[in-house]
Amino acid sequence: MQIPLQITFRGLPPSDAFEARIRERARKLERFHGRITRCHVVVEAAHRHRHNGNLYNVRIDLTVPGGELVVSREAPECDSHQDPYVALRDAFDAAARKLEDHLRRQRGKVKSHETPPHGRVLRVQSVGKHHIVG
Repeated sequence: MQIPLQITFRGLPPSDAFEARIRERARKLERFHGRITRCHVVVEAAHRHRHNGNLYNVRIDLTVPGGELVVSREAPECDSHQDPYVALRDAFDAAARKLEDHLRRQRGKVKSHETPPHGRVLRVQSVGKHHIVG
């Protein structure tokens, strides 16, 4: 990365172990796209709404040549994002998919489906044994 990784914690105290996991996952993203110029990860404790524990949101902003990619994994209704490591995993998995899609588009390797031939039959005319479509 050209600009150092930025990590922001909101509503929860920073953790060295969690920060190390973020750095590890960010390094792995460079395997998908070696020219990431900026990566900002925001980890946020969501507001508690009838849940037993905190839910976590993770947002990843990536800048690459040709565009900016944003991945936001907000806490789902299920409780899987009560674990910040699960929320982080989901966000980085989605970021990897977005990077792959971005690279495919840049390389022109996006599948395009040919438009099937189409037209409109105005009339069918019978001439002897043959039908003429016009």
